[in-house]
Amino acid sequence: MVASVAASEAQAQPHRQRRAARLAAVQALYQIELTGTKPDLVITEFIAHRLGRSIDGERATPADRAHFVELVEGSVRRLDNLDTLISEVLAEGWSLKRLGSLLLALMRAAAFELLEVEAVPARVVIDEYVEIARSFFADKEPSFVNGALDKLARRLRPAEFGAPSDEAGHAGPGSAA
Repeated sequence: MVASVAASEAQAQPHRQRRAARLAAVQALYQIELTGTKPDLVITEFIAHRLGRSIDGERATPADRAHFVELVEGSVRRLDNLDTLISEVLAEGWSLKRLGSLLLALMRAAAFELLEVEAVPARVVIDEYVEIARSFFADKEPSFVNGALDKLARRLRPAEFGAPSDEAGHAGPGSAA
């Protein structure tokens, strides 16, 4: 029994490390957006001082550093493309500026992962970023993230959903998505 619990925890560890990497990537992208600091400096700072560090006495899960770096560097590298993709799934009347810096950082990291990290299933990406949204927001934002990323995933990876993409659908924090 103890061996099976230990094996189960060992299998869950990479998942937790990737989740920690995603959360750190959102925070790093937010910092880059707000301060204009060069991405390589922010990445170095996070690796040296934040990833896996205890917060308020609670032991933090070590982050998958490679995934963290991939998400931050890739999101910055593909920024214009990601912003276009995100804009296309927003409800009419919504703009990237209206999302706010933190929600935009989250959406950029998620959009990059959907676009470039095909080894992670789209539904996993959506679930992970909805959970991250819940850690920052208590209102409609997690539902917005779910709806917008679902529409984006269906456009970028229609084969994973077994149906053609829905080009007409749009989402916004105030929509029913």
